[in-house]
Amino acid sequence: MQRRTSIHGEWSSRLIFILAAAGSAVGLGNVWKFPYITGENGGGAFVIVYLACIAAIGIPIMMAEIMLGRRGRQSPINTMRVLAVEEGAHPGWRYLGWLGVVSGFFILSFYSVIAGWALAYVFYSGAGLFAGADAEAVGSLFEELVSSPERLLAWHTIFMVVTTAIVSRGVAGGLERAIRYLMPALLVLLLVLVGYAMTTGHFGEGLAFLFSVDFSALDQDGLLVAMGHAFFTLSLGMGAIMIYGSYLPAGASIGRATLAIAVMDTLVALLAGMAIFPVVFANGLEPGAGPGLIFETLPLAFGAMPLGGLFGTLFFILLSFAALTSAISLIEPAVTWLVENRGQSRVRAATWVGIAIWVLGLGTVFSFNLAAEVKLFDKTFFGILDYLTANIMLPLGGLLIALFAGWRMSRQSSDEELALGPMYNAWLWLIRVVAPIAVVFIFLDAVGLLDRISALF
Repeated sequence: MQRRTSIHGEWSSRLIFILAAAGSAVGLGNVWKFPYITGENGGGAFVIVYLACIAAIGIPIMMAEIMLGRRGRQSPINTMRVLAVEEGAHPGWRYLGWLGVVSGFFILSFYSVIAGWALAYVFYSGAGLFAGADAEAVGSLFEELVSSPERLLAWHTIFMVVTTAIVSRGVAGGLERAIRYLMPALLVLLLVLVGYAMTTGHFGEGLAFLFSVDFSALDQDGLLVAMGHAFFTLSLGMGAIMIYGSYLPAGASIGRATLAIAVMDTLVALLAGMAIFPVVFANGLEPGAGPGLIFETLPLAFGAMPLGGLFGTLFFILLSFAALTSAISLIEPAVTWLVENRGQSRVRAATWVGIAIWVLGLGTVFSFNLAAEVKLFDKTFFGILDYLTANIMLPLGGLLIALFAGWRMSRQSSDEELALGPMYNAWLWLIRVVAPIAVVFIFLDAVGLLDRISALF
């Protein structure tokens, strides 16, 4: 097949692609979610199962999504339309592209609001608002933030303006330039915070919690959480990895790049745990504190420690950088579709998509205050979007990617693109059998059907 080229440009090197895709994968889930779900599920045993799931589920599906992106060289929607024709598949496969684009659009609308919390906390910590504060004061600060539509709107707006400005400058001038600085800065900040954690006197306790293996502390629910997080942490099924794959140079190895992305993503998650848990233990706090670990538990810890204001500020800058690298990948698929199908300039397309996401994000802003009591199926607007994307759209997208790459693409096409040599058959078995079964389990658990099915037996 004659190689296609992307009208949007290419990454200048495989390293930049790895940093960009890792930036998409490394987000609030690594720094915010991974530490607390590890804490809730027993530490080291959970980490081992999580790593096994990354290898068996995350890496094969990520390779497939990158492969589809590079094969099509267009927005996810147009890529799936072209590949369906090329592989003699039903034209309905193009809706897989739409699913990814819409998923990313929905996710960024509320992700931007949550990222705004991190931005606000940079200034809270820098202003010394956590110094000497007790649990009630820290809790009140968070409550004041989320209950104020004006404040949430301001931070949501700032985050979306920055995201849109970066994406509007294109692959080389915007995405690549931002990634060159943001990803190294993120890693440096994380290492600085790990160094700080070493001074707490509880670093060994944090390491023991993360890496000591006790499978008796890991139940069936913990296994499913590990499977689910291994899938979601790599940004699969939302169009981001597919569009980034479309910018990957033809000679770059998809297998080696995917492995590097997965290692970097996992390393960030583990380093986040190494930075967070010693601080938690040093202050006698609960490592399984749930989502409040970052915005309520850690500020309390930073406020009680020497130089806590400085390192608390650095931590929330890190969190903001992680959110931004993910955000630019979430908006990119919709922007490329407008450029390709509506003939719009990059700046105009990014502006329109950014405004649309900002408007949809107002629903999440008001879900925490003015419209907190407005519910459908006992969920706020934010709750509905979160449930719809995380529990239905993303697992469905990942499953369809695995089925198309494994069963609808010819062996010749996928082997030519992946160039795995003797490892090709192992990938094919994982993408055809193991990954789809695992994603079905994730989906059934997410929508609450797995327990009902288990009860029948």
